[in-house]
Amino acid sequence: MTPPFDIQPVLVGEKVLLRPLVEGDYDALFAVASDPDVWAMHPFRDRYKSEVFIPFFAEAMKSKGAFAIIDRASGNMIGGTRFANYVPEANEIEIGWTFFATAYWRSGANREVKALMLRHIFAFVQTVVFQIGAQNFRSQTAVERLGGRLVNEHKREHDGQLHDYTTYHLTREDASRGVLADALT
Repeated sequence: MTPPFDIQPVLVGEKVLLRPLVEGDYDALFAVASDPDVWAMHPFRDRYKSEVFIPFFAEAMKSKGAFAIIDRASGNMIGGTRFANYVPEANEIEIGWTFFATAYWRSGANREVKALMLRHIFAFVQTVVFQIGAQNFRSQTAVERLGGRLVNEHKREHDGQLHDYTTYHLTREDASRGVLADALT
């Protein structure tokens, strides 16, 4: 369902700029995604291949909630993320499909991206959902540091294949006690 609020605003932080992803971003975003290390813990470890990334990018464009993540200092594309799967009855939306160039891992970029996204979206929803591959311990730990709670372990079908996932929920209240509490005020 399309939310009755903007899920693709321009969000500006100290280090990063999130802006709506556009078709013309494909080459720059694929340059980031073409590193196999980016996908090493992900259920789709072959997403670095163009034939796998093309439908991923098409899904991002179709979501109307996808962002290009730009390094403000260099102006370079450093990754992507998105909002999707708004469920009005549950007052929730998903944040996911996030990836960064490996040079930006442990740089604070992901923390700032999540803070910008959460600050924006918590004005409209009570709960943010994160679906994370069961073997993606790096992302699970990052969401737990934000205050996210593991609520489910399940299998998810994609293109005829089942993949193991974990589901985390982060509420406004949980976030106000997590590592981003100062950034969310």
